[in-house]
Amino acid sequence: MAIGFTDGSVVLTKGDITRDRHSKTLTLHEGTCPVTGLAFRQVGKVTHLFVATLEKVHCYTLSIKEYPKLELDTHGCALRCSALADPSQDSQFIVAGDECVYLYQPDERGPCFAFEGHKLLAHWHRGYLLLLIRDTKSPSKTGFSSRENSPSEKQLLTIYDLDNKFIAYSASFDDIIDVLAEWGSFYILTRDGKMFVLQEKDTQTKLEMLFKKNLFVMAINLAKSQHLDSDGLSEIFRQYGDHLYLKGDHDGAIQQYIRTIGKLEPSYVIRKFLDAQRIHNLTAYLQALHRQSLANADHTTLLLNCYTKLKDSSKLEEFIKSSESEVHFDVEIAIKVLRQAGYHSHAVFLAEKHTHHEWYLKIQLEDLKNYQEALRYIGRLPFEQAESNMKRYGKTLMHHVPEGTTLLLKGLCTDYQPSRDAADRDSLERGLSNKANSEEFIPIFANNPRELKAFLEHMIEVDPFSPQGVYDTLLELRLQDWAHEKDPEVTRKKVLQGAALSLLRSDNTVFDKALVLCQMHNFKEGVLYLYEKGKLYQQIMHYHMQNEEYSKVVEACKRFGDQEVCLWEQALGYFARKEEDCKAYISQVLQHIDQNNLMPPLLVVQTLAHNSTATLSVIKDYLINKLQRESQQIEDDERKIRQYREETAHLRSEIQELRTSAKIFQKTKCNMCNSPLELPSVHFLCSHSFHQHCFESYAESEAECPTCTPENRKVMDMLRAQDQKRDLHDHFTRQLRSSNDGFSVVADYFGRGVFNKLTLVTDPPGSKHASSLEVDLQRDLLIHTKRNS
Repeated sequence: MAIGFTDGSVVLTKGDITRDRHSKTLTLHEGTCPVTGLAFRQVGKVTHLFVATLEKVHCYTLSIKEYPKLELDTHGCALRCSALADPSQDSQFIVAGDECVYLYQPDERGPCFAFEGHKLLAHWHRGYLLLLIRDTKSPSKTGFSSRENSPSEKQLLTIYDLDNKFIAYSASFDDIIDVLAEWGSFYILTRDGKMFVLQEKDTQTKLEMLFKKNLFVMAINLAKSQHLDSDGLSEIFRQYGDHLYLKGDHDGAIQQYIRTIGKLEPSYVIRKFLDAQRIHNLTAYLQALHRQSLANADHTTLLLNCYTKLKDSSKLEEFIKSSESEVHFDVEIAIKVLRQAGYHSHAVFLAEKHTHHEWYLKIQLEDLKNYQEALRYIGRLPFEQAESNMKRYGKTLMHHVPEGTTLLLKGLCTDYQPSRDAADRDSLERGLSNKANSEEFIPIFANNPRELKAFLEHMIEVDPFSPQGVYDTLLELRLQDWAHEKDPEVTRKKVLQGAALSLLRSDNTVFDKALVLCQMHNFKEGVLYLYEKGKLYQQIMHYHMQNEEYSKVVEACKRFGDQEVCLWEQALGYFARKEEDCKAYISQVLQHIDQNNLMPPLLVVQTLAHNSTATLSVIKDYLINKLQRESQQIEDDERKIRQYREETAHLRSEIQELRTSAKIFQKTKCNMCNSPLELPSVHFLCSHSFHQHCFESYAESEAECPTCTPENRKVMDMLRAQDQKRDLHDHFTRQLRSSNDGFSVVADYFGRGVFNKLTLVTDPPGSKHASSLEVDLQRDLLIHTKRNS
């Protein structure tokens, strides 16, 4: 506790005086002028004591043992004309002099306010400074006894808002005794026993009053001091901006509108400045909108258009060349606008910086025509993007930079590596194969056959398993070169022919496509090779027939006649229809037909009858040879008939002998083991004898000779087949006669394979006697074969 006295001394007492009988008291200050004001200032653990007299202002630091004193000013104040501000004013000590109001920090004098007049009272409450000033018309009183006022004295009560720098209230009163502050209000007590209450208006009312007076700066400061929310502040900024806009202060208005970003719809501001053609103000607003990352694509477009209309290249470069962390706009929209405005270099820079590869290439190729740079850029891209962009722009690049484009495609379709290490590093680490499908790039070479051929030959050399389209296209190119070769030197033509044939022989071409290509280009060697490869021997011969290559026709018959015997017959018919003299070729064909008995003589004669140039002399030798062989065959058949008859008579006599005479078995060895016979033994009428144990081991039936069983089975199978065939024929004939649809009956029999050629197991060579026996004799022989034990 500090007590000031009129003698200029200040007594400081420490302790609780209500409890302690002996508190610590000391004289802190001594002087000659009366003490007019005291105030403690507590900030943290530091305590200061301000002492005001009529002449000076001092400050003591009480938290230090020696209580150091600092003289702040040589001007003092009257009694009750000092106060301590609240923390909003940094707890400064207020001294109200007749000329100014001074504010003091513990170590220095602070700001001052020129509030003139003789001060009777100073008071601080909730951010307001209250000053009671004697009316200038009233008689002046000075000194410490100034409070003894005459009954007619007038006083002016003024309340200041120092933060916002405006007068909150001002009025005249008669003989104010004191002003008290409590419960958020000022209570004014006058000498005549009256009390007036001053209540503070709410913030919104204050703001409305300021709005009506267009005091927007003051309203903003007031709102900030009252900690108004951002929405409320934004509304004040908007109204202030509207006010300035109506006054014509567009620069000031746009600054206020900028402060509304995030709360006020941007279109509200943009519409105003578009109408007024204030492009530079609109540009400032749009820049602020982008800095706060609240711009959309339309805002970016508008800002760039503003830059281009203002021709402000420096601002434009500053906008697009900001670092990655400072990008506050839609890059793709910016590229579009710059391109449309003709700022191609800026658009290219933006596209490259932000890896908009498609836009970069589109501008380089379509606008700047910088094909070499575009090709270099693609070569630096990761594999997937390089592949897609080559498919998109490959034709354009091939037209202007054919060699470089071909080189890049070769790398892209084999083992692509970007020209810079940073690209596609992840895929390389994963071991992925960066290889494009070469067939997909063939359309790019539509007007560049030379580069296409080089590309395809490189592909099949590097990758023998290239797609089928690569081989087909390369074959077509080689055939075109062969067909268009007009060089009189035969060597060049043969080289091209060999190149095409080597591709056909590589087994990498599709037969049908290759054949069509060879036929289109009239590549004879290729057509014949493919025919032979596909075993189309008749087509080979027909090809020679169409080209009237008679010797080649005969040669084809000789080479492939064994695989298709009908070739000789077709060749004979071909030569027979020719009106030219083809006797030599007909003779060769007839000779082969005669040697291999490929055609009946009658058919040969009928075929040659169509040729008007062919005379009897052509087939004279053929007919003579044929008739001679027929005669010889007849003689052989007659001889065999006589032989079979003799054998038949001999067999019949044997059968008769078996029926009427006894059979003597004279075998001494077993026909199975070739050992001497021992009893018990088994004898058959066919003169075969066996040991009983040999017979039981090898015989399939007790009634049949094991040695004769295979031959007998063949004969029985033949008999059964003949019987079945005879029965089947009778059944087929009856069914065909009784059916209304004979064709369906025939078709049904064909479907069941009834008319297929019947194959019988015949006797091996040397068994002519058994196979020539008549059927009834064979049956009799088998029936009368009995077991004899």
